[in-house]
Amino acid sequence: MARPLTASSVVEPTSTRLIDCDVHNTVASAAALHPYLPAKWRRYAELVGSRTYSPYQNGYCYPKMSPAGGSRIDSWPPSGQVPGSDLDFMREQLLDLYQVDFAILNCLYRAAEQRNEEYGAALARAINEWQVEHWLERDPRLRASISIAFETPDLAAAEIERAAEHPGFVQVLLFPRTKEPLGRRRYWPIYEAAQRCGLPVGIHFASTTVNPITAAGWPSYYIEDHTGMSMAFQAQLTSLIMEGVFDRFPDLRIALIEGGFAWLPPLLWRLDDLFHRMREEVPHLRRLPSEYVRDQVGLTTQPMEEPGNPRHLLDLIEQIGPRSLMFSTDYPHWDFDNPHRAFQLKLPGELHRQLMYDNADGFYRFGR
Repeated sequence: MARPLTASSVVEPTSTRLIDCDVHNTVASAAALHPYLPAKWRRYAELVGSRTYSPYQNGYCYPKMSPAGGSRIDSWPPSGQVPGSDLDFMREQLLDLYQVDFAILNCLYRAAEQRNEEYGAALARAINEWQVEHWLERDPRLRASISIAFETPDLAAAEIERAAEHPGFVQVLLFPRTKEPLGRRRYWPIYEAAQRCGLPVGIHFASTTVNPITAAGWPSYYIEDHTGMSMAFQAQLTSLIMEGVFDRFPDLRIALIEGGFAWLPPLLWRLDDLFHRMREEVPHLRRLPSEYVRDQVGLTTQPMEEPGNPRHLLDLIEQIGPRSLMFSTDYPHWDFDNPHRAFQLKLPGELHRQLMYDNADGFYRFGR
C-alpha cells in the first residue's frame, strides 16, 4: 500500500530535473506560415483568410482578446515580436532560467477550426513544418505537439502519420470544445493514427466554436468562461470512456492540458457509482471508469486549484494518484506557474521528482 503523502523529506526545486509539459510557441502573423503553404492556399489566405467555426470573422468578440493573447506583460521580446514567437527570448525567460530539460510546445494557432476543411489541413501541415524549422531544429530541449484539422479526421490522421516521422513531435493536439464529444466514432481515425505512431493525444484549453461555451448558454464574464473550461474537459473525458475509446485503443494515452485537476476525483467517484447502477447501457466497457483514467490518462498541473489549507493539496494529489500529474508552466501566458513557486508547500522529495520530471518522462517516453 502506498504511504500517505507528507511534507517531510523535501527537496529544493532546483535539485530536480524538469519537464515543462505546456509551453506556447506563437505564430507571429499569418504571413509567417505562407512559405510553408502551397501556392493555391497562399492565394486563398490572401483573398479569403481565416474563417473559423466562430460566428465572428476574426474570432470571438467575447471575451475581448488582448494583443498579447493573454500573455504576461513582461513576455514581449525585445525583437518586437509577439509573446511566444521569439525562441531566444523563450530561452532567456524559461528554458535557461529554470534549467528546463525538455519543453513541450503547444501551438494554439487555429488550423483545427477552419470552415474550409482542406485549407485547415494545409494550415496544420504548415504549422508543423514551421515548428520543425524554427523550433525543433534550433534547440534540442524542445519537443512539440502535432497540429491537426481534427474536425476532418481523415485528413488529420494523414498528417499525424506524416509529421510523426520527425522525432521532435511527441503528441497530437486537440481542443476540448469540439463539434461533437470526442469519444464519438467520427474522431476514431485520429486515435487509431496516434496509437499506431505511439503518440499520446493532448487535449488543451482552447476553443473556437459556434456553440455556447457553457451547458447553460453564453456567460457574461471571462471569469465564467475560464472557470467553465474544466467542465468541457469533464465532458470530453466522460465521452472517451463511455464511447469505448480506451477499450478500442488500449495503448492510447490522453493528456488533459491546462484544464485543472481538482475536479477529477469527484467525477470518477460519480462515474464508478453510476457504472455499477447503469452498466447495462454500456456493456462494451470492460473496467470501471476510474481504471481507464488511472492507466491511460495524464493531467498537467497548471492551472492548479489551490485549497485554503495548503496541506489539503497533498490529499488531493493522493486521491488523483501521484503518477497522473505532470508539471507545466503555461509560458508565456498570464497565469504562468513558476517552477520554483508553483506549489503552496514543499512537496515530499519523491513526489516532487514525479511531478516535475518522472511522470512526464514515462508518459511521453523521452527515454525511449
